[in-house]
Amino acid sequence: MKIKCLIADDEPLAIALLENHIQQLSTLEVVGTCANALQAAQELRTKQVDLLFLDIKMPQITGIEFLKTLRQPPAVIFTTAYREYALEGYELDIVDYLLKPITFERFFKSVERYYSRFSPKETQGSTVRTMPHEGYIFLKTGHKFNKILTNDICYIESVKDYVVLHRIDGSTFTAKYKISDIEAEIQDKRFLRIHRSFIVNLDRITAFTLQDVEIGPIELPIGNSYKEFVFKVLKAGL
Repeated sequence: MKIKCLIADDEPLAIALLENHIQQLSTLEVVGTCANALQAAQELRTKQVDLLFLDIKMPQITGIEFLKTLRQPPAVIFTTAYREYALEGYELDIVDYLLKPITFERFFKSVERYYSRFSPKETQGSTVRTMPHEGYIFLKTGHKFNKILTNDICYIESVKDYVVLHRIDGSTFTAKYKISDIEAEIQDKRFLRIHRSFIVNLDRITAFTLQDVEIGPIELPIGNSYKEFVFKVLKAGL
């Protein structure tokens, strides 16, 4: 059976883009589109929806507020231009958090995450969820894709055209990627961008100040443009 998708977004162009992405996958179909949460609520009452693509900043009720009202929500992928709501979103057990403009490649990864979390029975409408797979990413070096367990990473450093993954055992892994690409890949795995050159594993942080983050004896600077958001996240103990 096809995965029945509902799109809730107040931007017609954003809806059109998601519809186009969905049409490229034979396993998905759009059962409805709506411009606000009230319309989305009506669609959920009258249609079977397996996967909801939900914008956050909508008129009247935000996507986050709307999701909190649902007793048995479908699987949800947030779609937004605002990264600062990511951690709050993942607290609501969403599948993924897509930053606009949404590329097909990033959209496809979200769909794969949906499949990794739900058994065939659950894709037919059940709200009981399977245990998620252990977090990992694949990074390419040469012609080989290397599986990296995200829980083994302490922090990620950008060095010119490369990223260096620093692991808990003291080893490193280097690959030619932009740090922004890595950030998009691991945004749902408890990682936080604190500087244009650093992403940290929240579970590995041992201390922090307004100026830096400590992972054991290692001190990593917090960039000026990141300070407000980073301090808010860390102070909340997330």
